[in-house]
Amino acid sequence: MTDQTLLFSIVIPTYARPQKLAQCLNAIAHLNYPRDRFEVIIVDDGSPISIEPVVQPFRERFNLTLMTQSNAGPANAPKTGVTHSKRKNNVFKDDYCVPDVNWLQVFADGFSKKPDCMLGGYTINKLSDNIFSQTSQLLIDYIYSYYNLEEKEASFFASNNFALSKEQFLHIGSFDTTFPLAAGEDREFCDRWLYHGYKMHYVPDAIILHSHYLTWSSFCKQHLNYGRGAFHYHQLRAERQQEKMKVEPLHFYWDLLTFPWGKFNMFQAISMSVLLLISQVYNVIGFFKEKQLNSPQTLEKVQIDT
Repeated sequence: MTDQTLLFSIVIPTYARPQKLAQCLNAIAHLNYPRDRFEVIIVDDGSPISIEPVVQPFRERFNLTLMTQSNAGPANAPKTGVTHSKRKNNVFKDDYCVPDVNWLQVFADGFSKKPDCMLGGYTINKLSDNIFSQTSQLLIDYIYSYYNLEEKEASFFASNNFALSKEQFLHIGSFDTTFPLAAGEDREFCDRWLYHGYKMHYVPDAIILHSHYLTWSSFCKQHLNYGRGAFHYHQLRAERQQEKMKVEPLHFYWDLLTFPWGKFNMFQAISMSVLLLISQVYNVIGFFKEKQLNSPQTLEKVQIDT
């Protein structure tokens, strides 16, 4: 295994979360991995206040680059970071995620065995006392169990914790910037990755701690946005596969609603099942809302009005 195979660029898009970003960078400073074998690229997507004071203390601790751009959305910032990266492999994470000390070493070990694969890690919800954050994490756990049942035949990784080669990332066209929200663009990217014949491999020991505090309102909004993103994902996938738009089978949703049972006490399981049901109701509302906004009649009206 050569040094070149161990070189990483950690790309962190950020927007107006200076405290979370500081926690993230502090964790990176304590990674169990040589400092001369990775760089950190932070892409500030138009934060209203400069994050330079947050970044400055870490410049002496590892190779760090801060890039700023006008607000261009969640799909644009990662491409900006990768385009300017100097390393062979790129690792993506969110600014409110804290990596485990062995996080980068696990990815390095994974690439030594699977150099041409996209590697996806595991996310743990750090806010276990927040039922909304816990339920959203439970949804991700279920999706991972559904799409990544076999580690060697994985088909979905969330963009807050995966690694891949810079060359392959740019070859298939980065994230689709037509997605209007931070929802669905990672799912579409994974589908396009597989469509191009590349492989995905799940490495659950590459752990990050996720700290996204949710309220009732932000929980509902999150899943409404997931539904909107799902419409764009299914639309693009249908066009790529030249087939009619398809969604998951009914048993997918039944298994989702029963997923908490056996993992929590009865009260928690009931509460989470109810919240998962509500999340899917908002998901459906978001899906059909976005479908209506993108219908030929609606688009024609927008064109006439403008």
